[in-house]
Amino acid sequence: MLRVPLQPLRLADRGLSLYGSGLSMLAVHRLAKTFGNRTLFQDVTFELVAGRRYGLVGANGSGKTTLLNILAGSEPPSDGSINRAKNAGIGVLRQDRFQSNEQPVVEVAMMGHETAWSALTEQASLTQTGTVDASRIADLQDKLAATEAYSLEARASAVLTGLGVAFDALRQPLGRLSGGHQLRVLLGQVLVGSPDIMLLDEPTNHLDILSIRWLEKFLSTYSGAVVVISHDQRFLDNVATHILDVDYGTVTQYTGNYAEFTQQKEAAAARMEAEADRVRKRIDEQLAFVERFRAKATKARQAQSRLRQIERIELPAVVRTSRRVPVFRFTPRRSSGRDVLQVKELAKSYGTKPVLSDVSLLVRRSERLAIIGANGIGKSTLLRILAGRLEADAGTVRWGHAVSMAYFPQNHLELLQDSRLSALDYLWGFCPTATTGTVRSRLGLVLFSGDDVDKRLGVLSGGEAARLIFAQLTVQEPNVLLLDEPTNHLDVEAIRALVSALRTYEGTLLFVSHDRWFVSQLATRVIELRADGRRDYPGSYDEYVASCGDDHLDSDAVLRRAKEARSRTRTRPQADEVTLAQRRRKNLLKTLPQKRDAVLCAIEELESRKQAISAMYCQPDFFRDTPKERLEQLRLEQAELERELGSRMEEWERLEAEIAAVQSEGQGEHH
Repeated sequence: MLRVPLQPLRLADRGLSLYGSGLSMLAVHRLAKTFGNRTLFQDVTFELVAGRRYGLVGANGSGKTTLLNILAGSEPPSDGSINRAKNAGIGVLRQDRFQSNEQPVVEVAMMGHETAWSALTEQASLTQTGTVDASRIADLQDKLAATEAYSLEARASAVLTGLGVAFDALRQPLGRLSGGHQLRVLLGQVLVGSPDIMLLDEPTNHLDILSIRWLEKFLSTYSGAVVVISHDQRFLDNVATHILDVDYGTVTQYTGNYAEFTQQKEAAAARMEAEADRVRKRIDEQLAFVERFRAKATKARQAQSRLRQIERIELPAVVRTSRRVPVFRFTPRRSSGRDVLQVKELAKSYGTKPVLSDVSLLVRRSERLAIIGANGIGKSTLLRILAGRLEADAGTVRWGHAVSMAYFPQNHLELLQDSRLSALDYLWGFCPTATTGTVRSRLGLVLFSGDDVDKRLGVLSGGEAARLIFAQLTVQEPNVLLLDEPTNHLDVEAIRALVSALRTYEGTLLFVSHDRWFVSQLATRVIELRADGRRDYPGSYDEYVASCGDDHLDSDAVLRRAKEARSRTRTRPQADEVTLAQRRRKNLLKTLPQKRDAVLCAIEELESRKQAISAMYCQPDFFRDTPKERLEQLRLEQAELERELGSRMEEWERLEAEIAAVQSEGQGEHH
C-alpha cells in the first residue's frame, strides 16, 4: 500500500528543517512497477537522505521517468511502499508541465513557493477590495514575515536570471518565451520553492553551458535531497553524490558521481563474470572426470558421486542489462570540395531585436565546428539559415562544390510533421528503391525492432524521434552534417555511440550543443557567439578553454591546464626568462590578492545592504506605512543587488583560480 501525503506542508514554511543531519527524507521499500506482462523494476529499496544528490540513470524506456513519477506521488506503484518524512515537501520538474501562457514570467517562478505566494495574493486581494479584517491581516503579516514573502520576487528574479532568462523578460507573459526558456522558468519555479525533496527530469535540456554551470553550483549547495535524470555525463559528475541505476529489472544505488559509478558497475560485472567462469570451469573439470572414469569399475562410484556434486552446483544467473546501444554510421556518398561553406556579413533580426550581425566565416572540408554561446544569442538561428529553413535579413551563404547537406533540428517536428506515418514508412521515403528488409535493418541499428517499426511518428518519444532522424541522415549519405542540440533526449549509451560515429565521419560537421563532454570529444574548431561579437578558435574545445586564461564555462580549467602545461614541458628556460617569470609571478601574487580582497569587501557591502532591506521588511506595519513608489524602488534595488552579487561572486571565483594557478606555477618551477 503506497503511503504518501498528497499535499504536505514544507518544513521551511514552519521554520523547521531536517537538513544537515543526514536524515531520511523519503524511504522506498520493495517497490515494483509492471505494465501488463512487462516488469520495469521490482524489489527496489533505497532512501533519499537530506544533503545528497542522486543521479537517476538507465536506458531509454527502462523506467526512469516512471520511477520519478512514483516518487512524486503522481503515479502508483504496482507493489511496495513509499514513506515520506512528515511535512516534507516535494518539488517536481516535468518536461510536459502545463502553465498559463498569460501569467508574467516572474510570477510563474514565485508560485513555486506556495505558502508565500498564496499569502501575497491574498494580501493583494484584500487591498483591492478594501476589506478590513484586523485579525486576518495580522495573520497574513505573520505568514509574510515567516516566509520572507516580500523578498520572494527578488529571489525569483535572481534564480531566473541565473538560468539565463533576460531581466527585461521577467514581466512578460510566459507564452512570449520560446519553449526552451519556458522550461527554464518552470525549473526556476521548482528552485524558488526550495522544497525538501527536489525531483528534476532532464533539467539541462535547453540550457546553455553558462546556465548549466550556474545550476551545478546551485544544486551543489542545496540542503535537501535531489533526484535528477540527465544524459549530461559532465553535469552528473559535477553534481551527483550518489547514482540510482535502473537496470537488470531493479534499481541499484552506488556512492559517487557518474564516472565513479561506471567504474564500480564495470568492476561488479567483471566480478560476476569471473565467478560464473569459475563455476563453469569447476563443472567442466567434474564432467571431464566423470567421462574419463565412469566406465571403470574401480572409479564408477566416484564418478557417480561427482555427478551428484555437479547437480548441486548452481550456475550464477546471467541477467541481461536493459541498456541497448544504437549503431550510427555516417558515410558520405561522395567527397565535397575543399571549401565547403562561405558566409559573408550575415545578419538576422526578429522584429526590432537583432540576433545575428555581420557573421562571416569560411568552413573547410573535414572540419568539426562547434558553435557555442548563451541561449538566445543566435546559434540555432545561424544553423537554420545555413540549412535553408530560414531567410537571412542580409548577407550571403554559399555552399561549395559537390556539397550534399543534411540537417538535424532541435525541434524534431520540423522533420517529423506527418504524425500518421509509421517509422518504417518515414524512413522508406528517403530510400524508396530499397527493400523492406533493408529499411528494417536500418531501423534495427537505431533500436527499432519488431513492432516498433510500425509506431506512428506522433507517439514517438524524444529519444526514438532523435534516433529515427539519425537513421534518415545515414540513408541520405551527406558530406555535410548540421546538428542542432543532437544529444537532447538521447541516453548516455546513444550519445557515446553518436560521438564514436561522428569521430570517424569523413565529411564536415557543424553543430550546436550544450553538452560539454560531447563538444570536447568532437570539436576541431570552436566559434563562440557573444553579444559583443564572436570568437573563432582553430582548435579543440579543451584548447579553446585553455586559451581563455580563465574558463567561464569550467572553473577548474585554469588549474588543470597549468598542470598539463608543466607536464608537457620539462625543459628549463634560460636564466633571463626565469627571472622575468619570477618577477611576473611576484607581481601577480601581490596584485591579485589585493583585487580579490577588494571584491570581497564589495560582496560584504552588498550583502549588508540586502540584510538592511530585509530588516526594513520585517518592521511592524512597514508595508502599510511605506508609499508604493518607495516599495518599488526597494524592489528594483534588490534585483540590482542580486545581479551585482552574482557578478562579484564570479569575479571572486576567477581571481581565486588565477591566484591558485600562479601559486601552482611557482611550485612547479622548484621541482
